[in-house]
Amino acid sequence: MSRVCVTGAAGYIAAWLVRKLLQRGCVVHATLRSLRDEKKTGLLRSLPGAAERLVLFEADIYDAATFEPAIQGCDFVFLVATPLLHDASSTKYKNITEAIVDATRIILQQCERSKTVKRVIHTASVTAASPLNLSYGYSNVHLDAYVSSKRLSEEELLRYNESEGRAFEVVTLACGLVGGDTIQPILWSSIPVVVAPLTGNEIHHNSLKFMQALCGSVPLVHIDDVCEAHLFCMDQPSMAGRFLCAVGYPNMEDYVARFAAKYPEHKILLKKVAGEGVRVKGDSTKLVDLGFRFKYGVEETLDCSVECAKRMGEL
Repeated sequence: MSRVCVTGAAGYIAAWLVRKLLQRGCVVHATLRSLRDEKKTGLLRSLPGAAERLVLFEADIYDAATFEPAIQGCDFVFLVATPLLHDASSTKYKNITEAIVDATRIILQQCERSKTVKRVIHTASVTAASPLNLSYGYSNVHLDAYVSSKRLSEEELLRYNESEGRAFEVVTLACGLVGGDTIQPILWSSIPVVVAPLTGNEIHHNSLKFMQALCGSVPLVHIDDVCEAHLFCMDQPSMAGRFLCAVGYPNMEDYVARFAAKYPEHKILLKKVAGEGVRVKGDSTKLVDLGFRFKYGVEETLDCSVECAKRMGEL
């Protein structure tokens, strides 16, 4: 029975991952910024198997030393947590990027000290795999901070694989835009971004245009496939390095065309698209060549996202 640590365990991807790990019979050390948040603790404690195999820990990226108790005794560590808001008045760090990079460094040291960790698996972003030396539009301070923190923390993690006498392996999964479904009581940002052309939400639609401008496409993946990919990385006898995780690389026109064809009862409220040509012709061959198989295609992931948004009252 594997013992694993999942950071930011009540998040959109992490909670789904925790559920799968518990279903497998793993003992899960789940970290939260505050154990007093009953909505988050309640969600995790309600999962099947939680009473027997879930242990909650309080830990904060802005005080990375707090992760050590959760990591102790674990075989695998899933680094999923990514704070999106920065309060400069309450921390020694000047921005999110600085905090996350420092926390990454500290957590790697904690994994070494544990003497038990075999592999660290990081939830990275395809936005950090784009040609960042090129200009792109539709950005803002929050999106820039997200891309910067994802890129630099991933670089820090991957450098560990090159270190002399490394104690464990590091895998980073550069995930596309995650859609499909949720076990959360509310919708998190990614599904609203996927369905933004239907909802007319300008902020979410801007995020879609940002990905198109940055990557030359809007890489997409179903949340269940994302979490299965994390488990796949855990299951391999040996695995290290960077892997793209997206079932396809549609552009914004493909999103709109699918919505119009499949859901004619819903008006396309936002049709403007961004980007010309494909800057990054990505694929997940590296992951697939190891034996991973995606269950959900692009169209099915888009359809599932719409149905989820309807169920949650977003549409």
